[in-house]
Amino acid sequence: MSSLAKKPYAYSKLEIEDPEERKHRRAQFLINKILEQADTRRRQSSLRVRICRLKVKIGKRFKRLRKTMLLTISTARASLYRQVLRQFMKMWKRLISGRETIVSLPPLFT
Repeated sequence: MSSLAKKPYAYSKLEIEDPEERKHRRAQFLINKILEQADTRRRQSSLRVRICRLKVKIGKRFKRLRKTMLLTISTARASLYRQVLRQFMKMWKRLISGRETIVSLPPLFT
């Protein structure tokens, strides 16, 4: 025993255990191992739930953004078409009414 006291990390031989005590210790070890695995699974599943919720939240925001962009683009396109149509109608009116004004003007070089 004196040689073991000199060595800080030396192993000591255990006494022979009772088989019932060995079974009990083995059962406790297995129970603790299963409980630790269950704890790690819970943490992973809660992390998965958080990630899933985050994905849903981001997906909803993207969907809303896409809808607003499509609405904005369609209203901008409609207003552009209206402006082009107005300019076209003004130009068409000027062309139609412009012939009469050209004919009614006196000649410049006489």
